Amino acid sequence: MPTVKYQRGDMVMGRWPGSSLYYEVKVLHFEANSQLYTVIYKDGTELELKEQDIKSAAGFQARPRSRSRSRSPGRRRSRSRSPARTTRPSCTAAAAAAVAAAAITESAPPSRRDAKLKDSLEVRLMPPEQTKAPENNGSTKHGKQEDNEPASKVNEKSEPEKNQSRYNLRRRKDDGDGKAEAKAERLEEQEAKMAAAAPPSVSLDFGGKPGAYFWLLFLPAWVLFLVLKVNQEDPSLANFPPPWPPLESFWDAKALGFVVLWILFQVLLYILPVGKLSEGMPLRSGERLKYRTNGFFAMVVSGVAVAAAVQQGADLTYIHSHFLQLAVSSFLVSVLLSSYLYVRSGRAAAEQLALGGSSGHVAYDFFKGRELNPRIKYFDLKFFCEMRPGLIGWCLINFALALAEMKRQGLEAPSHAMILVNLFQLLYVADGLWNEEAILTTMDLMHDGFGFMLAFGDLVWVPFTYTLQAYYLVSRPTPLSPPALAAIVTLKLVGFYIFRKSNSEKNAFRRNPSDPQLSHLKTIPTATGRSLLVSGWWGVVRHPNYLGDLLMALAWSLPCGFSHLLPWYYMIYFLILLVHRDSRDMSECRRKYGSAWDEYCRTVRYRIIPRVY
Repeated sequence: MPTVKYQRGDMVMGRWPGSSLYYEVKVLHFEANSQLYTVIYKDGTELELKEQDIKSAAGFQARPRSRSRSRSPGRRRSRSRSPARTTRPSCTAAAAAAVAAAAITESAPPSRRDAKLKDSLEVRLMPPEQTKAPENNGSTKHGKQEDNEPASKVNEKSEPEKNQSRYNLRRRKDDGDGKAEAKAERLEEQEAKMAAAAPPSVSLDFGGKPGAYFWLLFLPAWVLFLVLKVNQEDPSLANFPPPWPPLESFWDAKALGFVVLWILFQVLLYILPVGKLSEGMPLRSGERLKYRTNGFFAMVVSGVAVAAAVQQGADLTYIHSHFLQLAVSSFLVSVLLSSYLYVRSGRAAAEQLALGGSSGHVAYDFFKGRELNPRIKYFDLKFFCEMRPGLIGWCLINFALALAEMKRQGLEAPSHAMILVNLFQLLYVADGLWNEEAILTTMDLMHDGFGFMLAFGDLVWVPFTYTLQAYYLVSRPTPLSPPALAAIVTLKLVGFYIFRKSNSEKNAFRRNPSDPQLSHLKTIPTATGRSLLVSGWWGVVRHPNYLGDLLMALAWSLPCGFSHLLPWYYMIYFLILLVHRDSRDMSECRRKYGSAWDEYCRTVRYRIIPRVY
């Protein structure tokens, strides 16, 4: 086996492909088959280099460079700039400048291209004492490289010039007057800016453009099917399809008024100056938005208001008897909200758009959502809908269904099965609102645009499909023995413990990787400047929070028994959802983290979701 000259973690000098420039890099991995070293530059660029393109850092010494260059005995030209030519702005990253220079060379006419190929690059490096690294919101941990830290550049034939404040790659021209050179430099600058500003290509998920049409039609139809199915006396699959009710039964103005009033009540609680102002994760612009995290307060006040309404004689069993009309009204509100979001996104700046929702296809962008964080002044529409009307409404509907069971079955108290379902799901919602700040680090808030997918999910899918177990028990109370009760409660508590501990660890690490309380955790550095956890809960198995979710979903379904498949719908749906999430996470992480993700997969081998993709 051949000897590996450079070991993992060595700091060496790597030649930038296609140039004579050497940069300080860190060796990440050596592939024996291809005989290539995987290295990472200080600006986060990750490349594979041959051994001859890598040199020891000790061999580089800065040598003075003559201020003029000899061409021929009778032809010598000063490199001083004309007073009218000011120093042009340059790219902040070596990769962007190299791409821009290559683009100019390729687009130049053959006569100019040959001359350009003979040109050499002059590198101007900002002195270390003048360097001020931009703020890095993805802070480092355990020696991890800063993703915003400028790369240290070294050229064996050049030295840093102290009058430059940023990197500047400029061609040496042997011929041409000042105007031609200035024009070429302006073109180079424009190409460099375009290369630096161009967003990365993002693949379209959910089936792409054709899939958008499918989901826009399927999701409302599926919710309607579930609502009609659970209303049947025999909701078995053999009794398919459910009977279609008269058209007039889909609409009730009172139901629409109830939905609108509920949403406005939650808006009022959200804007009250109560609770903590939390900072979100950094946006692409570096900005951190502020969010009013008073969801638990809103839940408590909502509970008190509902209890007072019942005490005053309000009949909440209306929710059970008008379940279909309430679902249709919520669907109309979600469509109106999605339309408003799509129209207003046309006025949003480019940096305010989500990368995955700006495909240019109307149906896909309407479904996925174009604007990342749509706000009306300080009122964040996406954050509000994610945590308030749907989640708290879920608990309200469950409570109303417990009252409906008592009324229909002539009970003085809800059945044990109904009590378990209500308490389990109430605990889940209360935990989410108590730890509301944690949602700011989720993919929904950080990456997904706000469109029909999230609006429909928050206002219709969650409150009218997650309540199917309680709705099923209204007409079919299931007796439970004491051992069955104890086993179901234990299962729920174990799942909740795993879910909460693993999510808390992940959220704390994302927010502050340098927290001393997390110093015991082991990580793998990545080219993005972030690290991957390979110890604690996330070192035992990939996505340990999914395990907690699955155990809790199982505990929600067991009180309904095994007579019908319908109350197990959530368990089945959640398995499908987790497979999709796992597939999306794997592809996204492999694209984002490269070889670091492969190393993570080799380190953390066990997974909750089997590989089916």
